[in-house]
Amino acid sequence: MSKTPNNSQFKSPTDIARETFRQLAIQRIAPTPEAYRKLYNDIAGVPDTPVEAPPEMEATPVIPQAEILLANFANSLQISTGEMSTFGQRFSRAIKTGNWQDYGRGLTQLAERITAPPPTASNNISLVDPLPTPVASKSISLVDDGPVEDGRLRILKDLLYRTLTLALTSLLKPSPQLAEESESLGTAVKVAVNEGELNMIAGRLKQLCFQIELQSGDSAEQQELLLRLFDLLLTNIHDLLDNDNWLRGQIEVVQNLIAGPIDHRALQEATRSLKDVIYKQGVLKTSIDESKTSVKNMMTAFIDRLNAMADSTGAYQHKMGTYSQQLSSAKNVAEVSDLIRNILNETREVQSETLRSRDMIVAAQKEVSEAEARIKELENKLAHMSELVREDQLTGSLNRRGMDDVFEREADRSDRRNTPLCVALLDLDNFKKLNDTHGHAAGDEALVHLVRIVKQTLRSIDMVARYGGEEFVIIMPETQLEEAAQAMMRVQRELTKHFFTANDQRLFITFSAGVALRNPREPQEETIKRADKAMYEAKQSGKNRVIKAG
Repeated sequence: MSKTPNNSQFKSPTDIARETFRQLAIQRIAPTPEAYRKLYNDIAGVPDTPVEAPPEMEATPVIPQAEILLANFANSLQISTGEMSTFGQRFSRAIKTGNWQDYGRGLTQLAERITAPPPTASNNISLVDPLPTPVASKSISLVDDGPVEDGRLRILKDLLYRTLTLALTSLLKPSPQLAEESESLGTAVKVAVNEGELNMIAGRLKQLCFQIELQSGDSAEQQELLLRLFDLLLTNIHDLLDNDNWLRGQIEVVQNLIAGPIDHRALQEATRSLKDVIYKQGVLKTSIDESKTSVKNMMTAFIDRLNAMADSTGAYQHKMGTYSQQLSSAKNVAEVSDLIRNILNETREVQSETLRSRDMIVAAQKEVSEAEARIKELENKLAHMSELVREDQLTGSLNRRGMDDVFEREADRSDRRNTPLCVALLDLDNFKKLNDTHGHAAGDEALVHLVRIVKQTLRSIDMVARYGGEEFVIIMPETQLEEAAQAMMRVQRELTKHFFTANDQRLFITFSAGVALRNPREPQEETIKRADKAMYEAKQSGKNRVIKAG
């Protein structure tokens, strides 16, 4: 019994009984009551006193203490799950009926199950407590740990099933074969009951991952090629346009969109903006076409009137020639008087026709002038519709494209006139907390409220643009650095005076800002970068502050 462990670590009879069966399995000792008694006493540190049977008895009775321990062991197995519970019920029946031979056969079968080598090192399921040596894999105890591990296994299988059949299958819809394989794998995971089936599923899953990786690379390359082709097409159309500024604006919006990172929200905003602009431009284009058609009709009527005048004049001249010949051959005064009367009547008719034509020509000229003015007005509105794509749809401030155009214009003016140009970058304080507490609708209302206060407080020549998220850029022409900082602090004071309501609560917002004076010929990116650095310093200094960039 040199292999028997130190008995100091086993305090309760149940622990000693469990270790006894464990040693029976490890040492491959037949689980007879005699062997169990000796090993139990050895582990418990009790001197082993053999029980001699009386001469008249043919079998060795089981001592009461061993019977109690065997019963406890059987009860502990019954509270387990699966096959261990079956062994426990079998042992309990054997104890009640006194069928120790069946108990022994059951112990032998249990020992064979315990001492059988595990199928893999990574998923070792033990029927007894593990040795106190560190192992990489987690073992499952016969009595205590089995139910916990079974629950975890079911959860993992269910999670893998849902991942494969719901999430991954939805993502693989563009590739029906991969989607079908993913759903098939999920179903196989759900019904798998042994390690062989799981190993087969693991191989199929590895192959699926490899195919998805190849498919992803191909899709990314195809998307990039399509974007390049689309951009090339838009550039070509843009260059072919002359004065169609209404179409140029739309093309530039799409070009700016595909030039940067494409996200779902940017696509939605661009689509909504373009739909609105295209609808309004369509209405204006229809009005322009109608006005042009009206002008064409008036010109046609004018030409017809000129033709009528020409015909009338030709007829008049022909009649005058005839009357001249008749006058030359007149024989008396009466004939001459009749001819003169006819000549006067013809002259009056021609004069009346000429006056009518003149009035029609004057009216047509007026209508043509009015139509031209109307067309010019509609064309100006059409061009303005294109400018709408420069605005942020939520706040009504400029978007990034509009900001770039305004900054370029003001920077050129500043360089030509040698006048100062300041840029402020402001960021709302605790905006994420506002969204999390009161919802995104309240966050949107806060952005609208801020832009409204900025426009009311600053000059009409100062432009506000949404730079991204809760960040805004203020472009202030002809403004020195100190004046720009004072203007931002004035906006801060106005914000504290004006509340807005969200979820029936009065809220007010603050912002931190950095202000930078543009250096001569300094690019836009550098100016905003310095303002951003100052804004970050304002955030770190306690928020609701304005810091001037050096």
